[in-house]
This record gives sequence, structure tokens and C-alpha cells, in this order.
Amino acid sequence: MGTFKIEGGHQLKGSIQPQGAKNEALQILCAVLLTPEKVTINNIPDIVDVNKLIKLLEKLGVKIEKLSKSTYTFQADEVNLTYLESEQFKIDGRGLRGSIMIVGPLLARFGKGYIPKPGGDKIGRRRLDTHFEGLIKLGAKFGYSKEEQFYGVEAKRLKGTYMLLEEASVTGTANIVMAAVLAEGQTTIYNAACEPYLQQLCKMLNRMGAKISGVGSNMLIIDGVDSLGGTEHTMLPDMIEIGSWIGLAAMTKSELTITNVSWNDLGLIPETFRKLGITVEKQGDDIHIPAHTNGYEIQSFIDGSILTIADAPWPGFTPDLLSIVLVVATQARGSVLIHQKMFESRLFFVDKLIDMGAKIILCDPHRATVIGHDFKSTLKATTMTSPDIRAGVSLLIAALSAKGTSTIMNIEQIDRGYENIDERLRAIGAKIERLD
Repeated sequence: MGTFKIEGGHQLKGSIQPQGAKNEALQILCAVLLTPEKVTINNIPDIVDVNKLIKLLEKLGVKIEKLSKSTYTFQADEVNLTYLESEQFKIDGRGLRGSIMIVGPLLARFGKGYIPKPGGDKIGRRRLDTHFEGLIKLGAKFGYSKEEQFYGVEAKRLKGTYMLLEEASVTGTANIVMAAVLAEGQTTIYNAACEPYLQQLCKMLNRMGAKISGVGSNMLIIDGVDSLGGTEHTMLPDMIEIGSWIGLAAMTKSELTITNVSWNDLGLIPETFRKLGITVEKQGDDIHIPAHTNGYEIQSFIDGSILTIADAPWPGFTPDLLSIVLVVATQARGSVLIHQKMFESRLFFVDKLIDMGAKIILCDPHRATVIGHDFKSTLKATTMTSPDIRAGVSLLIAALSAKGTSTIMNIEQIDRGYENIDERLRAIGAKIERLD
């Protein structure tokens, strides 16, 4: 188990460029299965979850060539479908939640798709119903082995239909879209997810020859085509990493520039941090955070009531950044209520922040009230364990702001979503060391 040793209490300075978007990469990589032609993808992040999916595609028979650090070509012209029924696939598929999105492309192109119950963060229940209900509506026959926790769908030819999704699931929408592009006739998906990464997937599929309209809205209309061709695609910067660096700058009173952030795809992220009193300056396509030497003050609602920050489907505030917002609030002036609606276990890391001296009231599994210290009482260094990707980075930010030396164990969770994070933080002045 890997460990970070962090000497906190130091100001950072410089610029940092966000990696390619993890959540986009998991969708885009699965889409290469839709065509026998070559697909080139740029700005792929070098992180554990993405590398696991690339390895899974390779075992499926996809020909993969690494052209540079972040550019690969993929060609799925000789897919090995027997691997899907192997014991090794049951092991490999469980190690990554994003593996669920191979099902739609495989079903559409080859008539069958299988997946073991996927893993991922332990942040509460994460249903797969939307994925399979959508595929069933397209005409797939569904099967599930309770003993092996193994899912399967089969169909000779999918047929377009109208569907109203029960939830605006991002991965569920992506799976259904990738199946529908090769279905016979027209498919309408209402209450579809519409976040930028899903828009990126739809734009890429259209360049491959798909016919998807309504991109960016919650109603997608897809006219099925017989086949798709190759293309080249460049992924957006990771908005979750951008939000993490904003929070890091504020907590450590550092002046940081986050470069090439694709401002138009950040939604409510800049404004949400501004509500915490953080100065977020737009400089071209960069974000500049000045050193908050006098701290930052949380706004109230216009009637004077306590600010509430809650997650919601896009264009609402992303749930992946609530952990960052929570830790940043521990040193603000004022109080805020954090409401995590989507996952019931994601706030359970706050006990570690309380151990560090933070004033947090965990109201229930979904809500926490944070009373900020206004930097009058710094967090104390401690030893802790990373429970998931986003909580792990939140604890890392807390450790970098705390006086003394902290230790974070189980950093493999952080590596799942953040590329070479210790090296990149050292480059802007952080005192962080990776121990095995």
C-alpha cells in the first residue's frame, strides 16, 4: 500500500495544467469498439482507472499503439469475443466501474455484451438499472447470474424507440447512446445526461458517421446508421482536477494559475468557489487564483440564511467536487451546509477532518455543516487513509494546509484519478513524498 508523507503549512506558487478528463476518457475509450477503423485519441490521462480500461480493451483484441505520452490509436477490427466469457474477464471487469460502458458498443456491433458487477469508489449504491433498462427498451434480452454477479445482454439487431430515463445517469446515457447509434430506426432519449463529457462523446460519434441531434440538451434524438468509421478526438481538461487546484490554492493561501481550463465547459464550478469567497479570475483560457492572505468569506443567501451547496445533474454542481468544497470551507469565515444528494457514503471521510481540528457537524449521511476557522486555528497534521478518489484529494489538500507532517495511506485511490499528483505538486512548491 502506497503512502504520501506531506509537510504542510507551505505556500505554493506557479502554474499547473489539468490532465485530460478521467470521466470523458472512460466513455471515449469504450466508443472505439463501435468501428473496425482506426481511432486516434489525444490528451488521455495517465491514471490507474484509464490504464486499466486500456488494458481491458487490449485483452479484447483491440490493437493499441501509443504515439506519445497522451496520444494513442485504437483499432477494433479483430475483437476477441471469447474473452468476454472467460474467468479472467470476470476478474478484470470488476476492477473498474467504467468497464460497464463496453456493454453498449459490444451489443450494438456484435449482438452481445457481458460485464461482471463493476467496482470503483465505495461511496454508496450506484445502480446499473438505467444502463440495462435502456438497452432492454432497444430490444436486448437481459440476463443476470446472482451467484457470479455477472450481467449479459443479447440482441440480433437493436431497434430504435422512445425512452424516458428514470435518472440522468451520465454513464447510463453514454451506454444507451453508443448502442442506439447502430440501432435500426430512430431513438429518442429524454432526461438524458448532458454534461460536457457526454457532449464530447456525441460529437465524436457524429464525426464517425452517427446521426445524433440535441447534443447539449436533455433530449437526444438518434437516427441509427449501419456502420461507423474512424476519427480523431481530443479530450477536455478534467474539470474535477481544476476544482481541486482552486481549492488547494485557497487553503494554502497560494497564488496559482491553472492553464488551459476550457472555461466554457466549467459550468457552475467557478461561481460556486466564488460563493465561498475565493477570487477566481479569468485570464484568457486560464484561471488565476491570487494568494488569499486575508482569508475568504462565505456568502449568505440574499435573505441572510446559511449558504447551501448541493450537487445536481449537469448543469448543476458536480458531486465530485463537494468533498473539495467541504474541506475548503473548514478555513473560511462563516458557515456552509454541504448537501450530498447522490451518494450516501461520500461524506463519511469528515471524521478525519474533525480529527485534524475542523469544525464539522455531520447531520446525516447526506448533509454536513461546516463552521470555518478563518485560519485563526490551523488544521493539525495527522495520519489518515484515503477512502476514495475525491475524499483522498480533499485530505491531501487538508494535509498541505496543516502545520506539521501528515501521512496519507491507500494513495492508490488518489492515483486512480490524478496523474502523477506528487510530482506536479512538488513542481509548484509542495513538500510531498511518495513512500512504498
